[in-house]
Amino acid sequence: MRRRAAVLAAAAGLALSLTACGGDDDPFEDGGGDSTATASGGGDLTVGGANFTEMVIMQEMYAALLENAGYNVDIQSVDAREIYEPALESGEIDVVPEYLATFAEFLNGAINGPDAASNAPIATSDAQETVDAARPLAEERGLTILDPAQAASQNAFAVTKEFAQQNNLTTLSDLAALGQPITLAAVEECPDRPFCEPGLESVYGLDIVDPPLATGFSTSETKQAVQRGDAQLGLVGTTDGTLDQFDLVTLEDDKGLQAADNLVPVVNTESAGDPAIAEVLNQLAEVLTTEDLATLNAQVDAERQQAADVAQAYLEEKGLL
Repeated sequence: MRRRAAVLAAAAGLALSLTACGGDDDPFEDGGGDSTATASGGGDLTVGGANFTEMVIMQEMYAALLENAGYNVDIQSVDAREIYEPALESGEIDVVPEYLATFAEFLNGAINGPDAASNAPIATSDAQETVDAARPLAEERGLTILDPAQAASQNAFAVTKEFAQQNNLTTLSDLAALGQPITLAAVEECPDRPFCEPGLESVYGLDIVDPPLATGFSTSETKQAVQRGDAQLGLVGTTDGTLDQFDLVTLEDDKGLQAADNLVPVVNTESAGDPAIAEVLNQLAEVLTTEDLATLNAQVDAERQQAADVAQAYLEEKGLL
């Protein structure tokens, strides 16, 4: 079965309408708007989502699983949720990999107002609680949230292996117990983001030297700043597969500061809500771990393997293909 990957650029301003993405052409006009998926395992489906390494790998895994079950699958990747989510609601795409907590708050804001995520958040550090809170909101938008994997792509904070060993650090609480000022390498917005500097200070009691170094999220600049000693702590991702190259290790978020951004399939209920599709995609929830996803990312980003090949090999290794 032939699978076509189309990578599409987002429009300036990330307008919510699909027509804003690249002139008058609908970026999903060749996609799954007329899905013919059936319970017997056949028909056409479009898997979509964001265009960066981790999401592309997930899209390839979803597509491979669905193809193995007898579906014809296209992949449509774009730059942002603001573009692919309306297409998911309309049925122009049928399936996307999502981050549970982030998607939950996206729905919260869309349905309950833009301030809902900050004033009345529904996402917690517990994946099941977050799923239970998000599913009714998804239903209002014609969407179904399937089973989340153990794999979670979250904010994490890294120190050098040497610093961790010298101070017997395994958790952020251990770091706070040192009682010393900490220079943080992170995004420029870190002082205003509750899961960054404010959370580290209020939840863990860390003394963050203000302002943090503005080096970005999980960038080489952030990791090099920690490696060199310009900062003691760096904002990275739990699924960053390159930390070993910089001799870094993440500290456990032992007080649950970060919300449960587990990887989870979301489907259009009308076009892809059949139990047969859920059964196929939910297989990943039983095997995919955060460590697995970090390894897959490293194979693509560091070893320059193709995402489709990496996805195929992983699914075969786990006995899913």
